[in-house]
Amino acid sequence: MPRTRILKVDPEHPDSAALEQAAEYIRAGKLVAFPTETVYGLGANALDPSAVSAIFCAKGRPPTDPLIVHIADFSQLREITREVPPAAESLAHHFWPGPLTFVLFKSALIPPQVTAGSEKVAVRWPSHPVAQALIRLSGVPIAAPSANLFGHISPTTAEHVYADLHGRVHLILDGGPTFIGLESTVLDLTTAPPRLLRPGGIPLEALRPFLGDVTLGLSYQSESAVAESPGQMLRHYAPQRATLLLFEGEGAPLLLTMQKVAQEYQQQGQRVGILSVDEEQQAFSLPDAEVISLGSRHDLEAIARNLFASLRKLEEKGVEVILARTFPREHLGLAIWDRLYRAAQGRIIRV
Repeated sequence: MPRTRILKVDPEHPDSAALEQAAEYIRAGKLVAFPTETVYGLGANALDPSAVSAIFCAKGRPPTDPLIVHIADFSQLREITREVPPAAESLAHHFWPGPLTFVLFKSALIPPQVTAGSEKVAVRWPSHPVAQALIRLSGVPIAAPSANLFGHISPTTAEHVYADLHGRVHLILDGGPTFIGLESTVLDLTTAPPRLLRPGGIPLEALRPFLGDVTLGLSYQSESAVAESPGQMLRHYAPQRATLLLFEGEGAPLLLTMQKVAQEYQQQGQRVGILSVDEEQQAFSLPDAEVISLGSRHDLEAIARNLFASLRKLEEKGVEVILARTFPREHLGLAIWDRLYRAAQGRIIRV
């Protein structure tokens, strides 16, 4: 097992010496965890089959779940795909670098380990300065899923990465908390109309003016199935040591139901955590319950940024059951809903 090193880097003006060390690791076929604007990624040379296989081994990720390839220049997209359709050029002009992933037909440069044997590859150009500099200095595209154990809550700090992967990754670049906190939006541009395979940092509503018709291709499948893109398993982004229950409803009935269920679990001797919002936090006056606010219910960006870190905080506090409310499935709320639904493995209590 490798000894895990941590190098701190300024997220806005990263130190070139630290990044060059990380790039040497990538070129040598080793694993490097690094910050992106969405979550921390576990990176390896996307053109090296052995290095890519090491990602799956480190995470405990099934080989049926493909990876996203990260690039630092639009010209790299032409090298690792067969063709770049006009829609990709238009969207890239407006949203790249940023949290938008394209699914396109891959070129022969991309080994099958990256794509789970598919002829399609997921690609994005991240906007985080550390990610961009690492890819440029490495001189190769970098395959990188989230830097956590498979199925666990995605990491938004270097501490989260270390908690999951120390002894499994060679180097962690610590660039502080990520800016967005949810993974990228994944858009399949090989079909007509295009399909949204995963909601993320770019809302569907922002894409429609450039695409016209878009279909929802969200999938909630078992680990044994071959996924079209990352983030399609039903159980994903989930606490390891706690059960998450998701509540759907509004107003007093929702809050009263959540409080009643929390009390029932406490009476059974279980520690309870509650994910709330600022406007509803005072409704949960349960003794010994761990209550965390994600922010104002009207500030979806703050809720997205805080979601994974708050789930990890409740897990660290030793809760056995986590209660959370759903959010409207529009704009960034669709991505938040999707992550909570998967974390709850589809368990929804409708009030």
